[in-house]
Amino acid sequence: MWGMARLDEWKPVIAMLVFDIISAVTTALLKKALQEGLDRLVLITLRQLVATIFLAPIAYFKERRTRPKLTLEILVYLFFSAAFGAALSQYTFFYGLQYTTATFAITFTNMAPVLTFLIAVLLRVESLNMKNKAGAAKIIGTLMSFAGVMLLTLYKGVALTHQVEPSSVTLSPDHHAAAAESSKKSWTLGTVALLANCLCFSFWLLLQSKLTKKYPALYSNTAYMFLISSLQGGGLTAAIQRRASVWILTRPMEIVAVLYTGVVASGIGYLLLTYCVEKRGPVFTAAFSPLSQIFVARHRSVHPP
Repeated sequence: MWGMARLDEWKPVIAMLVFDIISAVTTALLKKALQEGLDRLVLITLRQLVATIFLAPIAYFKERRTRPKLTLEILVYLFFSAAFGAALSQYTFFYGLQYTTATFAITFTNMAPVLTFLIAVLLRVESLNMKNKAGAAKIIGTLMSFAGVMLLTLYKGVALTHQVEPSSVTLSPDHHAAAAESSKKSWTLGTVALLANCLCFSFWLLLQSKLTKKYPALYSNTAYMFLISSLQGGGLTAAIQRRASVWILTRPMEIVAVLYTGVVASGIGYLLLTYCVEKRGPVFTAAFSPLSQIFVARHRSVHPP
């Protein structure tokens, strides 16, 4: 009995470690797919559609007798959960990833626990008592995460691996200045997009903590979220992209990216996230974000330009 109790206690930790590994592989894969020209909105829509197809049968058979009845209130929660947790969160992350690097993008998610904690305290979802060790540890952890992100954003060091070979083409000083200015603007846009991603993710975690209490069917909850987000992404893509050709995946990397992110990153990954939010709350779940940085950096050391 004691062993089973300890195992149940460690399940959320193991789930978040698995999620961080999935996120690291996903980030590196998406960076490559976006560089090859895969449209961000198309990627979101197809990814969510694949996740819906993957999860819908599981949700139907596993929870058909225990699934609560859908109400208008729950549908509203699901709509905003899909918007913050899938559509907006993914779009801002893909945008930031395209204009920065995989390592920088995943490292910037260290802001997620900071923002989640601050918002949770403001909304009184999370209690804060500076007089005890737990409260002091939360403040210290928040400040360390924030300091780490600021250091990475502002400091540009020398790459330790994957050094860029000197170009054989000699550019004039004006060309160098123009290229540097363009790179700086792109990097700034990417950073702002990643900050927006952290905000969306934080709001989603807090929203999901309420939704899991009102609609505790884990698989159905996640499947509905993906279905709604695929409709949101598809509608937005149809309004912006008039060319039908953007929906056709021709490169192997594009197909692999959609299938992997749909089944593994979305289908399995969001199940793990929802499970952890339900068991341990939004702040605990967000606190594991920094580990993804280690896995991405291990895969490929990439530094800001």
